[in-house]
Amino acid sequence: VQLQASGGGLVQAGGSLRLSCTTSGRTFNSYTTGWFRQAPGKEREFVAAISLSGGSTYYPDSVKGRFTISRDNVKGTVYLQMNSLNPEDTAVYYCAASISAYATRSTRYDYWGQGTLVTVSS
Repeated sequence: VQLQASGGGLVQAGGSLRLSCTTSGRTFNSYTTGWFRQAPGKEREFVAAISLSGGSTYYPDSVKGRFTISRDNVKGTVYLQMNSLNPEDTAVYYCAASISAYATRSTRYDYWGQGTLVTVSS
């Protein structure tokens, strides 16, 4: 599975962005898909995950209520809608795919895309 993230950019605090992760391969709907982020000097952090069917989603408290993950298995694309952004959300965002049914740790993910940079100005 090859993944490619896009949609990053510069946004003011309080603004919104939608990230997209497009995939190759016909087995996209066989993978749990997630988003992670990594800010300079910090460890990679779990942001969101969505189950194979899209019926279950998972978020850490830091983004719950502000971020929404969704997937379109026909298009082979996963989205991350980010609202009420603040400077602490500034990071490189990565999408990833896991064969596990439930995965919030980066070590459970098998495939990674390149990152897309999100910068939130104050």
